[in-house]
Amino acid sequence: MIARYGEMRSGPAPTGKYQTDMAGTPTYAVPPTFLGVSRNDRNADYVIAGIPMDIGTTNRSGTRDGPAAIRRASRMLTDGEHPEHWIEPASMSVSDIGDFGLALGDIKGSLTAIRAQAEPIGHLIGLGGEHGITLPLLRALTERLGSPVALVHFDAHVDTWADNFGQTFAHGSPFYHAINEGLVDPSKMIQIGIRSPVQKDVMDWTLSKGVTILSAQDVHTSSPAAVAARIRDVVGDAPAYLTFDIDALDPAFAPGTGTPEIGGLASWQAQAIIRQLKNIRFVGMDVVEVSPAFDVAEITALAAATMVWEYLALLGSSAMR
Repeated sequence: MIARYGEMRSGPAPTGKYQTDMAGTPTYAVPPTFLGVSRNDRNADYVIAGIPMDIGTTNRSGTRDGPAAIRRASRMLTDGEHPEHWIEPASMSVSDIGDFGLALGDIKGSLTAIRAQAEPIGHLIGLGGEHGITLPLLRALTERLGSPVALVHFDAHVDTWADNFGQTFAHGSPFYHAINEGLVDPSKMIQIGIRSPVQKDVMDWTLSKGVTILSAQDVHTSSPAAVAARIRDVVGDAPAYLTFDIDALDPAFAPGTGTPEIGGLASWQAQAIIRQLKNIRFVGMDVVEVSPAFDVAEITALAAATMVWEYLALLGSSAMR
């Protein structure tokens, strides 16, 4: 049945399908879930959850509004198929289950709550929220898998500080804990876009653990194909998690974030790299640090939504091969 504009399909909304028929619906009228997909199916192949944690930020706050902004911006991605993979991510088995509950003002309590809510979900895609959310998501994932994972990490910052201004679980520390807790295999961990000021001992500690770092300058003097090849070499055939801090992008392409750093990736570079991450066994993803109060014309939120859209299209195309 083809629905007219605003008319609902008959019968229950299918998992991973639009709640209304998008053929006759302009993007501004798409339902307010990610890509307009159906709600609350925790058994979908890919489950979207907002995680509006914003209590461990160290510069500009506001990432609690990130999930809603990303969902709104995702409407722009609902009017056709991916132009390279030729799949429409919203037609996949995708569901948006809304936002996770948090412990107000309590970082450790929120980390515990996030982990508990993530544990029953198979393939979770988190919309942040600050980067601290990745730690409990990795705790839940590795508990389910029974082993550490490889990590593909886009960011301006290494996020391996032992503490941030006395706070040991702030948004600059998730991978210090993830490495020490054995959640990730640092020999299969690669960081892309790093360029912020950093203490030498923090950088030395990170490298000493076996982490591979590609600075933003490394990316600029290389090519997306070469960067993607390096990522594949590091990750190998291990199950891998993708975490994308939006400040990996230059502030020209992502002003709406709390810790902007100049000299970053262009949105087209990040997009091109992700498109070429074929044959990696991804088992989860998050996109973090979107702070809409500092955004301009939704370009940061749209960039974040697009990275998730690219990830879904990549997985969908891999499943078809």
